Amino acid sequence: CLKQKYHTNLPATSVVICFHNEAWSVLLRTIHSVIDRTPQHLLREIILVDDFSDMDHLKKPLEDYVAKLAKVKITRTKEREGLIRARLAGFAISTAEVVTFLDSHCECTEGWLEPLLDRIAANETNVVCPVIDVIEDDTLKYQYSNARSTSIGGFDWNMQFSWHAIPEYERKRRTSDVTPVRSPTMAGGLFAISRKYFQKLGTYDAGMDIWGGENLELSFRVWMCGGTLEIVPCSHVGHIFRKRSPYKWRTGVNVVKKNTIRLAEVWMDNYKTYYYERFNFDLGDYGDVTARKQLRKNLNCKPFSWYIKHVYPDLFVPGEATASGEIRSKARPMCIDSPSDHHSYHKPVNMWPCHNQGGNQYWMMSKAGEIRRDDGCLDYAGGDNVIIYPCHSQKGNQEWKYTEDNALQHLNTQKCAEVSLDGKNLTMRKCSGIDRQIWLWKRKEPDGQIKNEGL
Repeated sequence: CLKQKYHTNLPATSVVICFHNEAWSVLLRTIHSVIDRTPQHLLREIILVDDFSDMDHLKKPLEDYVAKLAKVKITRTKEREGLIRARLAGFAISTAEVVTFLDSHCECTEGWLEPLLDRIAANETNVVCPVIDVIEDDTLKYQYSNARSTSIGGFDWNMQFSWHAIPEYERKRRTSDVTPVRSPTMAGGLFAISRKYFQKLGTYDAGMDIWGGENLELSFRVWMCGGTLEIVPCSHVGHIFRKRSPYKWRTGVNVVKKNTIRLAEVWMDNYKTYYYERFNFDLGDYGDVTARKQLRKNLNCKPFSWYIKHVYPDLFVPGEATASGEIRSKARPMCIDSPSDHHSYHKPVNMWPCHNQGGNQYWMMSKAGEIRRDDGCLDYAGGDNVIIYPCHSQKGNQEWKYTEDNALQHLNTQKCAEVSLDGKNLTMRKCSGIDRQIWLWKRKEPDGQIKNEGL
């Protein structure tokens, strides 16, 4: 990274930092790291957006403190707006030709900005993110990661952001460890974008509440409407990852779901049904998206199928599943149930009363014979228990067959999945065709149409 040469006349940036009831020391650490580690000619201003904090230290003490800092200004919202609208308020008063958004609990490192600005100077449709290093939330210790271990952003069909290793095709495209990495999605907290391009793209969807989903929405929009989303290995910003959110918000609305339905309606074409299936199409009120659909039309954006094929070809697409939905035991009203996130890997899969809500009871049979949800697969290595394990596409312990007789047969061991006598556990036994080995699961035709309920 030290050997990299950058454009001589890089554009200056406005840095927008939104906060709500942030700790004094953490906020100041963020501000000072920007001032101290950014060449002054590249820093136009730091705009602090106070999203209706009610802590005393963020009122007059903060104003008095930043009054001594030449390039820092504060603007305050009149009511609690949430991250998305607070960022829009900061963007509205920013003046530089590049806008950089940071969270209020960060630490910029030496040389963090130039690599980002350099990519935008090369092409204003590049939207760029730093590598995000972890700052421990209890000790504030900074864990620096090297350029080789850069991860890229993805998502699953619960529409949740996830980190992944750089895939083979992207490794081949890059010429060195410091070449910017193309990323299907961004984490959303930290990125830089050309002001003109952000405006042309339609900034943020102001109909989205608080935060959640806006990072995927912007990611899809950038890629589908002619831009490129990159993670720049030579730019590092530390971020405190909190174990719980310190924010209070009005309850009663699942904002992440509402926001995500808005993005699915506008950007995902027919692929949105894979998301909606997860909660049985209970969409609720997600507001009016007419203007956002018109924006997509005006920008002449590509279809979501193009995005999957060219930007995120590794994504498992449920439409190729041969069965999907809950896997219900014929013998009892129990379903195969397990979380499939990385915290659940290696844990036994259990039975639970069927609830028809999807979630932990939603499974898909891939063409390769995997029983999976997102990146977690049912895996059997002998013994009594079936566990959740990262899907590896190598068949072996993860290859199953949903037979004509509605048994779930593990091909490696030729055993069948059986619900225990008390109905609580999923076990593996010699195939015998008893009711406790019969499973009702919606089969799908190759075109994705649902055939029948198993029997």
